[in-house]
Amino acid sequence: MSLVTALIYRRRHRLLGRLVQEALAVYGMEVPAAAEIGPGLVVFHRGFGTVLHPYTTLGAGVTLYNGVTVGRADPWVPQEASAMRRVVVEDGAVLCAGAKVVCKAGVLTVGAGTVVGANAVLTRSTGPGEIWAGAPARKVGTRADWPDATAPAGASADADADAAGAGSGVAAAEVRVRV
Repeated sequence: MSLVTALIYRRRHRLLGRLVQEALAVYGMEVPAAAEIGPGLVVFHRGFGTVLHPYTTLGAGVTLYNGVTVGRADPWVPQEASAMRRVVVEDGAVLCAGAKVVCKAGVLTVGAGTVVGANAVLTRSTGPGEIWAGAPARKVGTRADWPDATAPAGASADADADAAGAGSGVAAAEVRVRV
């Protein structure tokens, strides 16, 4: 466990919480005590520039790169008047460098195992094992290495990769991309 991850898990400490928050600020991270963080959080590059909204839930095994922002799409509106309720990042999701996950209304859910690409701006919920990229983000593929409920029973990752056009010498664990 890295120092930053250890600090994140200790940000709610009764006596040292404020000191821990200030230590995270030195790393350019803002992780409010109200944000819910599951076990196995992985933070790369010390999370420089990462900001989480207080109404954020991160599941188990979530990976955050530097510069990730999770929050509201309407910061000019007082929190009480905002239509945003919560952002839920499910187990195993990966938020790449500079990814922005902003909720307009209700609950935005980043599905289990979903990858939000570098500098993507995600404004809507995703399904499990999807890959989203761009600004605004759009679904560009699915993870071949993530269990997919929509895949036919017994289908192999090699067959899926070949069908998607990624089979030209690319490992089966690579990404299937729809065009």
